Amino acid sequence: MNSLFQSHAPQAPLAERLRPKTLDEVVGQSHLLGEGKPLRVAFQSGKLPSMILWGPPGVGKTTLARLIANTADAKFIAVSAVLSGIKDIRDAVERAELALQQHGRKTILFVDEVHRFNKGQQDAFLPFVESGLITFIGATTENPSFEVNSALLSRAQVFVLNSLSEPELALLLERARLLVAENVTIADDIREQIIAYADGDARRLLNFLEALFNAAAGAGIQEIDLAFLQTTMAEKLRRFDKGGEAFYDQISALHKSVRGSTPDAALYWFLRMIDGGADPLYLGRRIVRMAIEDIGLADPRAQGICLEACQIYERLGSPEGELALSNAVVYLAVAPKSNAAYNAYNQAKSFVAQDQSRPVPLHLRNAPTKLMKALDYGKEYRYAHNEPEAYAAGVDYFPDELYESKNSPPQFYVPTQRGLEGKIGEKLAHLKELDKKAKK
Repeated sequence: MNSLFQSHAPQAPLAERLRPKTLDEVVGQSHLLGEGKPLRVAFQSGKLPSMILWGPPGVGKTTLARLIANTADAKFIAVSAVLSGIKDIRDAVERAELALQQHGRKTILFVDEVHRFNKGQQDAFLPFVESGLITFIGATTENPSFEVNSALLSRAQVFVLNSLSEPELALLLERARLLVAENVTIADDIREQIIAYADGDARRLLNFLEALFNAAAGAGIQEIDLAFLQTTMAEKLRRFDKGGEAFYDQISALHKSVRGSTPDAALYWFLRMIDGGADPLYLGRRIVRMAIEDIGLADPRAQGICLEACQIYERLGSPEGELALSNAVVYLAVAPKSNAAYNAYNQAKSFVAQDQSRPVPLHLRNAPTKLMKALDYGKEYRYAHNEPEAYAAGVDYFPDELYESKNSPPQFYVPTQRGLEGKIGEKLAHLKELDKKAKK
């Protein structure tokens, strides 16, 4: 007879049920796990080094650490740097010593998000890594060159894990469907949207699928189409697909709102993309490009502000980092606009690509030896800092032949009258007048 108080063990999440049990079940990371590749060789040899697994979320860092422990028949101790301190490290070491003494088993100590440990906490591992008591495996989403201290880094091999490709995510999607929703079909265009939403993250994909399949089961749905997807999962799956037309439409709208000096619209498109799951650092790179391309020298501070916003995001993550990026978007939108330097770069690049290789004028050449000086290298060069206004009026800096052409010499940079470029334009005009007077 069933008791009212009979307990039922909760079912493990889909991501846990699909966690690979063997190396061959792992989806992705073929550059490390394929035949003859470094991690597979290490697995097969049984000689596993201490290592750091570096890669974005949801690519299998924890899974690989567990598989390593199973293959090596080692005790597996997992520690989260977010929740643990020195006391937890000491406790792990004591358990490792006990496992060695009582069972002769080595210990693999897995530290998730190792970059969140400070230098002192990271140093606490060193004596036990060196003695061989523990094989250390750290997982990090941050560049270990910056976030892991050099002593620990020198004792561990770094393996870089990549985001899962679309075919790899498609394979994982099908495994999930067969496991929990075998009778449910998914239209091809819906598969594409779901895979785009996952953005290379297996955990994100499986969590989304679990909610989707549960919703389908609850509604008695046998085929997941666009209408069902939008009505049940609209909040999670926004109206853009990474790499698809809607994604680039929104990037275009953000860029044009900034160029059009409309901060409210720029903020709207920026946050639409953040809300839809766009990588904030991808948006950061595009924001830096806007500063270079559309603000330029009208406000040179814009580039620095955008780069600092990206660094803040890398350091602090969300939401502080997203706020810093949004500040940069607003700054760009209200900044004076100029594409003069951007146009100058493109024109100069095109000119150099089509022009012949012209010799450097003698007065501009370097003359570190007596022979070079005897050949008139550097002769008659005028040091600008010793001249009035720190400008050697009348000196030519292009190759000599370019002064003999019709458009002599070429002009690439034409500053606008906006922002700082107005002052730059005035200065360049003044220097040209000095050149004219010097050459009369």
